[in-house]
Amino acid sequence: MTQITRTNPATVRAPTGYTHGVLVTAPARRLVMSGQIGIAPDGTIPSDPAAQIAQAFANLRAILEAHDMTPANVVKVTSFLTDRSWLAAYRTARGAFFPTEPPASTLLFVAGLFDPALGFEIEAEAVA
Repeated sequence: MTQITRTNPATVRAPTGYTHGVLVTAPARRLVMSGQIGIAPDGTIPSDPAAQIAQAFANLRAILEAHDMTPANVVKVTSFLTDRSWLAAYRTARGAFFPTEPPASTLLFVAGLFDPALGFEIEAEAVA
């Protein structure tokens, strides 16, 4: 049986909305997900930051569900923002998606994504 143990050593500054270390005891099924962006299935891109970020998280959830997983199975995310003013919306969405056991996390501010209308992308790894 796969076991996921999240750790935040007292010798490292306390995290805010993420976990410093995630130990996966195998055997496990590993799902590596490509970066998800705020494009709806119909191809539309919301202009509102919160809506665009929510759509990217909805896309992530859909991929997890297609593999019989939930956000609790996510052990690592890497997020990309193109605008620092979107940070609060990202933190709110991340907190709602991972309410109790957040994964290990990296957040980067980047100059841009492949489409200038996009301001957020998130990639993830999950295990079950």
